Amino acid sequence: MRVEIWTDINCPWCYVGKARFDQALAGFEHRDGVEVVHRSYELDPSRPQGVTEPVLPMLAKKYGLSEAQARQAEERIAANAAAEGLEYRTAGRDVGNSFDMHRLLHFSREHGRQHELIDLLYRANFAEERSAFEGVERLVELAAEAGLDAGAARAVLADPERYAADVRADEQEGARLGATGVPFFVLDRAYGVSGAQPVEAFGQALAQAWANHAPLTTVGAARDGEACGPDGCPLPSDD
Repeated sequence: MRVEIWTDINCPWCYVGKARFDQALAGFEHRDGVEVVHRSYELDPSRPQGVTEPVLPMLAKKYGLSEAQARQAEERIAANAAAEGLEYRTAGRDVGNSFDMHRLLHFSREHGRQHELIDLLYRANFAEERSAFEGVERLVELAAEAGLDAGAARAVLADPERYAADVRADEQEGARLGATGVPFFVLDRAYGVSGAQPVEAFGQALAQAWANHAPLTTVGAARDGEACGPDGCPLPSDD
């Protein structure tokens, strides 16, 4: 059975949702028969390449908040991340264009290192002091850490056409399947799960998809708005 996950490295709920899904998969009886593929979805494809922006001022401007309120919202997401054993920096992070990251993830899949690379990209973006958007050499460094050849990764990044069609194809396919935000999980092309659902919901979806084959049926809506879309990432409330 194949599980396809549409995500963007800029998306905090994708980071949290992957951890929840991974936990559900680890407890799934048939986990050795499940192939997981990460698909591309850009939250802001219009953002210029190489132009970064601090996260907190961006959130404040986007949602009409003070920076203190934006920080509080980030702290609430950090609490969700911590509950899944994830580190999450609430200040000092950048947001940037993720297209090259998606191209590199397609390259890494061809070499059997996609899972390693996406985890490193998430860690770099949400947990480390150095920005994940420093440029080509930062991505090459992460690719090498994931077990990829650094020179080959650099060559991919140097050619803007390499894997660009694959990224666009993923985005179009996600839209066809009903992805209006991320994370969006498609199980065996039979069930869709939207948002960073609880571990139990992912476990139920895995069991259903394993047992049945049917046209794509969305299982639940994103809990508490825990998904990111073209208009941004909803800020969690205190409730």
